[in-house]
Amino acid sequence: MNLRPAHPLAVSAALAVCVAAACSGVHVNLGDRPSGSGGHAEHPAGGAAAEVGGTRDQAGGTGGLLVDPDPGALCADGKHTTISGTVYDPAGKWPLYNAVVYVPHADGALPAFPQGVACEKCTEPVPARAVALSGPDGKFVLEDVPAGRLDLVVQLGKWRRKQAISVLPCQDNPLSDSNLTRLPRTRLEGDIPKIALSTGHSDALECLLRKIGIADSEFTTDTGGGRVNLFVGCKGDDDGPFGANKFAARLGGAKFPSTNQLFDSGTLKQYDVVIFSCEGHKCDTIQTPENVAQLVDFANSGGRVFLDHNHYNWLNHADAPIESAAQFSSSPNDIQSPLPTKINSDQFPKGAAFAEWLLNVEASTTLGTLDIYAAKTSVQSLSPNRAQSWIYRDDEPKGHFYLTINTPVAVEDDDPAPEACGRVVFTDLHVSKSGGGDAVDFSDQDTPFPDGCTSSVLTPQEKALEFMLFDLSSCVQRETSTPMTPPIK
Repeated sequence: MNLRPAHPLAVSAALAVCVAAACSGVHVNLGDRPSGSGGHAEHPAGGAAAEVGGTRDQAGGTGGLLVDPDPGALCADGKHTTISGTVYDPAGKWPLYNAVVYVPHADGALPAFPQGVACEKCTEPVPARAVALSGPDGKFVLEDVPAGRLDLVVQLGKWRRKQAISVLPCQDNPLSDSNLTRLPRTRLEGDIPKIALSTGHSDALECLLRKIGIADSEFTTDTGGGRVNLFVGCKGDDDGPFGANKFAARLGGAKFPSTNQLFDSGTLKQYDVVIFSCEGHKCDTIQTPENVAQLVDFANSGGRVFLDHNHYNWLNHADAPIESAAQFSSSPNDIQSPLPTKINSDQFPKGAAFAEWLLNVEASTTLGTLDIYAAKTSVQSLSPNRAQSWIYRDDEPKGHFYLTINTPVAVEDDDPAPEACGRVVFTDLHVSKSGGGDAVDFSDQDTPFPDGCTSSVLTPQEKALEFMLFDLSSCVQRETSTPMTPPIK
């Protein structure tokens, strides 16, 4: 039997039970919810769970006592039922900006993400009763939520995790435990985008993914089940002086396949994100016209591409119009370190949020600035209607150290940018030597992964790269627009 109170007195009685139970340290479970796709519900710490009239109906949904879905009508004196907290990265360490937080519908079911590359726009609705976005400090407030036992979903692009929480009526319910509001570390905890990472002799972006909290079990070859598949940087690098090519024995001892195989096998569009870690050279051997065309088509179809330093050559080899998004050249090696740079926040709301975020996580000591190590100046100029600069310098050495290109791009220089599906990122910031000194993460064929990942602490520069990676994963909108809370359905 489904016990839904139809009378205000019954609702008041239900709330009284809920409040009384909470005051005694007992969580009242107002009906279990199925976890749906995207992970399992974890029981929060702090008390036993008490079932209240819970029966499962024939449709597989939940019976049990449910509170009125219009909680504002139940609260006196202008009070509201709210949930507040902070969204964190998978490590539960650093707050995340522009994450979607919501309470799903009563059955708790979440729609499965499409497999492989997909056009993800920020105007797509979420299956929610209440929804909010996290700010530059990672904080969010969900207003006028139902009381009782609820599911809470934290989502950023194809990152998604669902947790069960208990909510008391007519008051704020702060979530201070980062474990309740962080993104998943493994595919057993929730949804993680499928990432292909091409290793690099001169950088170690695989180590950054471990530092932000992705578990080692998710790093596999393309034949494994992990969400991060590693490939050797350039064709022939498995036999040459560049690129890591082995797993540690505890991860199976399998060699990484060549990045060329990612293109030859026709599996590129099975991924959501492709990351190219700097090799120290331009990888001309892999940037054939066919492979470049595949990568551009991947981005135009909704794929996300992260190009680290010398991998700007992918854009140099592309056909117009994306080839015109930015102009590149080789960078000198004698640039001062650290190098002061500026964050672009002028008429760029996400840039302003980025500057605030860097200050919040203590990567910047002054709002709108960032000191970078081992800097390069590969970007000579950019097309403002095709590319958005985030980190730059006006003084010598001039340059744009991080930029984004929404795809597909404008065809002509004076055309407005079209509504985009995917995104390409270029950065001259590195993980290796990102804090100066001798302590570096490195990627080398003589050092099995993950033994080259020698540090567990993010440098200020790596924090900036973390922001970039999660922004790359998020839904796509015009870069000059302010992120808006998505509609609900």
